[in-house]
Amino acid sequence: MGKDKMKKSAVAGMLCAIAVVGSLFSFPVFASKCAPVQHMVNVICAVFLGPAYGIAVAFAASLLRNLLGLGSLMAYPGSMFGALLCGLAYWKTKKLSLTLLAEVFGTAMLGGLSAYPVAVLLMGQNSGEIAFYAYIIPFLISTAGGSALSGIIIYSLRKTGAFKSLNK
Repeated sequence: MGKDKMKKSAVAGMLCAIAVVGSLFSFPVFASKCAPVQHMVNVICAVFLGPAYGIAVAFAASLLRNLLGLGSLMAYPGSMFGALLCGLAYWKTKKLSLTLLAEVFGTAMLGGLSAYPVAVLLMGQNSGEIAFYAYIIPFLISTAGGSALSGIIIYSLRKTGAFKSLNK
């Protein structure tokens, strides 16, 4: 394993741990447990590590959260779509504003819509009890908070000059 890959893996591990520990600061919105720290981690992964690491961190954090009883199966669609889209957005454009919007769109719209079959097929929810778009609002609330937080962190890193040294 090359030195660069080892560094990225170590950073990914730390960000995964932050996402898992950060899920202790979650709050319920309807049938979803919102964990904004996961979305903050998604954007930071997108900017510093790229889309593949972002998806891997989102999956690993979701798995650990479920194994530790800190999350639900909604953690998978609620984090992985946003990680994919914001990773691709930053990789292609290098624009933070588009990356933040991609995280919000990926999580709220794609993650929110894909949560419906997860709820019905895997969690035993009655399809008549929930609308197919029922998870969009809770996911939007969660991702908006986490994306704003990551935007503040990355903007601050750019202002201080630390961003350049971290992004080598």
